[in-house]
Amino acid sequence: MNKKQTIFQKYLWLSMIAVFLGFAILGVMIVFFVTQYWEEERWDTLTSYATTVSLSITDKAVFENDKATFSEEYGDVIRDTMRTLSGGLHADIIVTDELGNIMFCSENAEGIDRSVKIDGEIVDKAISGQYREVSDFGGIYEERFYISGVPVQIVKDGELTPIGAVFVTSSTSHYKEYVVTLIKIFCSAGIIIFALIFCFMGLFSYQLTKPLGQMAKAAKAFGQGDFTTRVNVKSNDEIGELAQAFNTMADSLAASEGMRRAFVANVSHELKTPMTTIAGFIDGILDGTIPRERQPYYLTIVTGEVKRLSRLVTSMLALSRIDSGELKMVKTNFNISDTVLNTFLTFEQKLEQRRINVEGLDELTPIYIEGDPDMIHQVVYNLVENASKFTNEGGVITVKTEDKGSEAVVSITNTGEGIAPDQIGFIFDRFYKTDKSRSLDKKGMGLGLYLVRSIIRQHGGDITAKSVEGEYTTFEFNIPKKKKESRSKHTETQEDE
Repeated sequence: MNKKQTIFQKYLWLSMIAVFLGFAILGVMIVFFVTQYWEEERWDTLTSYATTVSLSITDKAVFENDKATFSEEYGDVIRDTMRTLSGGLHADIIVTDELGNIMFCSENAEGIDRSVKIDGEIVDKAISGQYREVSDFGGIYEERFYISGVPVQIVKDGELTPIGAVFVTSSTSHYKEYVVTLIKIFCSAGIIIFALIFCFMGLFSYQLTKPLGQMAKAAKAFGQGDFTTRVNVKSNDEIGELAQAFNTMADSLAASEGMRRAFVANVSHELKTPMTTIAGFIDGILDGTIPRERQPYYLTIVTGEVKRLSRLVTSMLALSRIDSGELKMVKTNFNISDTVLNTFLTFEQKLEQRRINVEGLDELTPIYIEGDPDMIHQVVYNLVENASKFTNEGGVITVKTEDKGSEAVVSITNTGEGIAPDQIGFIFDRFYKTDKSRSLDKKGMGLGLYLVRSIIRQHGGDITAKSVEGEYTTFEFNIPKKKKESRSKHTETQEDE
């Protein structure tokens, strides 16, 4: 559990760090470009206002004795213009002559002594062209100001003659306030967005890791033998597909576990019954409980039980070889119809005792196939034994072989109770028994049909089953005349050997 939470937390925090870094980089870029734009706009505004004042002064100035003068009326107009512009811009407007003496100054110019002379170098720069600088204006201000200066020129003798300069200054505190306000707005929006993203990523991460946690919990339960746990995921994405595959695997494990337990129970029963019988009869013979004249009878029973144990061990060995891929096949060319006929002859006595009629044996025609005769005999033997076991007394078994060119087809049909539709899909599984009560199949282990299908597929064929309850059951398998590539990569042919 702690490990799962650690993975979840790491995933969430890594996502949050990535989002935060991306958001921080975006914020720095936005603040940088916006402030650059604001600063450029500020410069343009200051220069525009300075130019407006300069043109206003140019219109009102006259030359007397080579000196620009203004009438009192015009001086008031200039001051009103400067006052209006200064108030709207929150800036100081200062007009100087060529020598830096202050001619006009807006009323917003706090702390500026009009007797103070502006640095001549600054005035010369403004007169020679546009002047921009962020400074204390030559020591006039105690803090840094944006300063834009333009020349004041009038026409004299047909030429533009500078008579002074106009300076518009604005405190950098406005810029700082703007940047701080912008950062506050961005941070407030960022906190809200980050919180929303955090909640969304947290929910998304939880939804993503929740089914993985359920799978881990289910896997632990499987390790403890509990196969009932399932992952409850209904999404159609990759996680949903993984959960569905996990549940399918769990169903398969549960089914395998059920068959394994049934197999253990069947093996225990099958081993216990004959061994108890063998031990009891032998002890009876040894201690004299069974009379000498009855000993051959009971020894015959012991022999049958020993053969039964031998068949069980043989089936288990065959099953082990199939599972490990070591089942070898020795090919030869033989008549499968003879195999079918000879197999039925071995069951002749048993079939007669139960008055079961066999049809189709007289219609068998020679069909030669390439395969392992012993294995194919085992297939036919298991199918005939199965049919004789479940055919109703006095019933019919119908056998048929067909030559279909590239393959031989064998079908065995028996009358009887048949197989339920919900069971027919499982009859070729290992350890599966349709006769749960063991009333008909007392000696079966549920391995016969699994071995049949495995052997047939080793030969490149397949087997199917059809049944109608209360009427009949048909098993039909096909074997290629010339062996195709084996379905088991471990199969070895005679030529290989």
